[in-house]
Amino acid sequence: MATTRVFFFLLLLIASPFLQVVRCQSESQVEVADVDEEVGFADDGLDYGDGGFPPAPGVETICLFPKNSARLVPAGEETELLVGVNNGGGSTMNVIAVQASVHLPFDHKLIVQNLTAQAFNNSLVPNSAQATFPYAFAVSKFLQPGTFDLVGTITYEIDQNPHQSIFYNGTIEVVEASGFLSIESVFLVTLGAALLGLGGLWAYGQIQRLSKKTKKAPKVEVGTKTVDTSMDEWLQGTAYAQSLSNKSKKKK
Repeated sequence: MATTRVFFFLLLLIASPFLQVVRCQSESQVEVADVDEEVGFADDGLDYGDGGFPPAPGVETICLFPKNSARLVPAGEETELLVGVNNGGGSTMNVIAVQASVHLPFDHKLIVQNLTAQAFNNSLVPNSAQATFPYAFAVSKFLQPGTFDLVGTITYEIDQNPHQSIFYNGTIEVVEASGFLSIESVFLVTLGAALLGLGGLWAYGQIQRLSKKTKKAPKVEVGTKTVDTSMDEWLQGTAYAQSLSNKSKKKK
């Protein structure tokens, strides 16, 4: 069983770049058909995900997000995944549709969004054969970014009996759509520009303040022969001034 799963997974990886669906006119003739001819979106109002049909014995499914191992889902933009089917049920399988729904992670009973069902026409998978089915979906553009659970089901018939298998039941990370500009990006850019402007004004003020402090006051030179008149004014009447005058009289 482990060897079968590994082989099935490798086969899915090899087939994923071609995005083709295997169908069969009879058990002895297998034809590879283009997706555009075999795949269509269901517009009949039917919900293929709520049939409550049991899975068929021997049928195995696997899911792969091509080039999106982180399972990031941009809100409002199309995301594609691949559903691999290994038919070990003993009879030819007729794949009808693939559908998924988005749930809150803490309670699967709370459905956030039922995604569009993708129907397939004449998608027959013979016994002991594998097939890969693409499924494209888009969550609402109004869905807030965060972690959600994605539950994907594939509906098929074997011997005219309806069955359903869950191909994915895990988390996805809804992220903001990658537009040229968004409200948050505009806000962040505006806030950054305002902070840069305030920082520039503060730095300019600091430079102006430092330049004023570093301006040197005019020097007053006092020599033996010449004395600044401003100094004489505040020395008048002091003992130092009288001694200077006495010295000058003696020299004469």
